[in-house]
Amino acid sequence: MYGNRCSFWKASLFALGLFGLLHSKQLTGVLDDCFCDIESIDVFNNFKIYPHIRKLMERDFFRYYKVNLKRPCPFWPDDGQCFIKDCHVEPCPESKVPVGIKSGNYNKYSQTSSSSSDVRECEQAHELGAVNNTLSNQSKEAFADWAHHDDAQDHFCGLDDEMSPDAEYVDLLLNPERYTGYKGPSAWRVWNSIYEENCFKPRSVYRPLNPLAPCRGDDDGEGFYTWLEGLCLEKRVFYRLISGLHSSINIHLCAEYLLDEGWGKSVWGPNLHEFRRRFDPAETKGEGTRRLKNLYFLYLIELRALTKVTPYFERSFINLYTGNTQEDSSTKDLLLQVLNETKSFPMHFDESSMFAGHKTESKTLKEEFRLHFKNISRIMDCVGCSKCRLWGTLQTQGLGTALRILFSEKEIKSLPENSPSKGFQLTRQEIVALLNGFARLSTSIKELHNFRTLLKDQR
Repeated sequence: MYGNRCSFWKASLFALGLFGLLHSKQLTGVLDDCFCDIESIDVFNNFKIYPHIRKLMERDFFRYYKVNLKRPCPFWPDDGQCFIKDCHVEPCPESKVPVGIKSGNYNKYSQTSSSSSDVRECEQAHELGAVNNTLSNQSKEAFADWAHHDDAQDHFCGLDDEMSPDAEYVDLLLNPERYTGYKGPSAWRVWNSIYEENCFKPRSVYRPLNPLAPCRGDDDGEGFYTWLEGLCLEKRVFYRLISGLHSSINIHLCAEYLLDEGWGKSVWGPNLHEFRRRFDPAETKGEGTRRLKNLYFLYLIELRALTKVTPYFERSFINLYTGNTQEDSSTKDLLLQVLNETKSFPMHFDESSMFAGHKTESKTLKEEFRLHFKNISRIMDCVGCSKCRLWGTLQTQGLGTALRILFSEKEIKSLPENSPSKGFQLTRQEIVALLNGFARLSTSIKELHNFRTLLKDQR
């Protein structure tokens, strides 16, 4: 089945004149732990997904993200906030936020539910903050009864902090992810903590796992990763997800680098020197290629999650509510268009191979996997740059939501068509993080193609 569809993608590559460029020494071929090749992902993303996901992220439902950027670091004394002007996040006044999004915090079931009793009822149903649902009174009461259920055991990130007085709306379009100048001991400590304490590093491995850390001794770069091959699939996957996320963030910073402050408007654009420093095989002792392959691996994981969650959004009562009926309808149509495109990809990651061993051992391993990832989501509160913390928090929550989706297959398959389900639900924050997080990965792969072109022109 895959053979014919794969041939289609390869034929498309030749037709687009990209095949020779992509088949360079740096990055090509089949990814580890799955049966998909990089060339197919490039064509699929750059010509099928990226144009649509970019438009979707401009819609009101997805551009406003409520986040608490003032939580203290739970692991070490706070280094204080970065005072570089580009680290600053400009919160969005609530008067600028669409009324339907603000009311989502109280779980309005419909545009007309505005009485005080409705507000009290909706406050009780906090878990449905993502969507506007028109339900019968009986359904509302039933939903409110179980909405208080603590489902933290199913989450890979800390539960939303939207109701905190320190939480503020941020317009993501006005606070783009790009290079801020944030670096040094504070930034190093965050990434070292993520890699050293959470990526299942064997005690026998002495070099820091942080791929940008200085090498020790005579490590040849690629040889350092022999330890990874000895881990079980689940632990290898965990490391590759974190490495892929790190690579994606680094590509964003290289692609949107401050090139010139000047006297007028700042100029942002691609920095080839910075990109080569982080990913060129010659400058990274071969590790750059592995980092980029992990980006593609992460892309496949989140692509698979979007495909699996499609039935959740296909239900007619799910409405991405902002208060603007026409906007809401077109936003959902565009979302379904993106989700249907994800289903057309022929080489999805097969998550059924994970946690498939002995039942008790698999349960223990899955819980360890979840707790390690949840710990990483808390480390994001230690990032000193507000803009870096914003995007790190969003992308970590997006990946955590994707993992939750992948391991909720039975609950998603049993979703009722015309009412909420106690077994599986998504908050608005999770939906915004999931789609924005995937959009960041899609952008990374698109930018990677742009860097290849720039490097070719330079040569």
